[in-house]
Amino acid sequence: MNEIVETLRNIEQNYKIFQQQQFTFTRALDHTREEAHDLIRPVATIVQVQCYKDHHCISATDRRILNMFISICNDLRNLCQKLETVHPGDQVTNSLLERCKLLLNDSNDLSAIRATYPHGVVNYLSYDEARHYYGGVVSLLPIVIDHLKEWITYTKKHLLHNVSHGCAISKKEAPTSQIPHSVHFAADTSISNKAAVQLQEKDFQKFLLENQRPKQKIPWRPPGKHP
Repeated sequence: MNEIVETLRNIEQNYKIFQQQQFTFTRALDHTREEAHDLIRPVATIVQVQCYKDHHCISATDRRILNMFISICNDLRNLCQKLETVHPGDQVTNSLLERCKLLLNDSNDLSAIRATYPHGVVNYLSYDEARHYYGGVVSLLPIVIDHLKEWITYTKKHLLHNVSHGCAISKKEAPTSQIPHSVHFAADTSISNKAAVQLQEKDFQKFLLENQRPKQKIPWRPPGKHP
């Protein structure tokens, strides 16, 4: 789990750098869309951005920022795959993970999604850009990162806590349920010996009482025959 947290932290750092260059990102999309003669439809999929970068990118600056977006998407996709192997999860975590995998699918339509407060990525766009062209593509990364952070928080609080709690109970109960047979035997023997000693002491006290009882004196009679 620590490795997962560290990986997501690194992705967040890269995203913060990317977010600071959002204007450069949208300008790069403007330039490549113009080169592709594709100014009508919105930027709705990751594969669309990939296509602009590979076939319609002239500026090195445009190529760099588009490649940064695609690289972060790939890092998030790899992290999702790793999460599936770390913990089987439950209905909540599986739902979050499936949502992330759907959003990061190359051909998934992103045009309808919008990142809301506390994210201001949509607010940095003009009305026309936000509504028709880039609102979805700039919302993708913050939404996925939020889902993954929620996955980690929930897993730590509910799933891993329950597992560790169960282990603690098992360890606590183990000594009482696994008392060696020799200990039981020694205890039984000790009880038996003690009972025997007590019985011997009782018989001895009874013997003393019987033998210390004063004997009745026989009256004296003169020698001779007596009836």
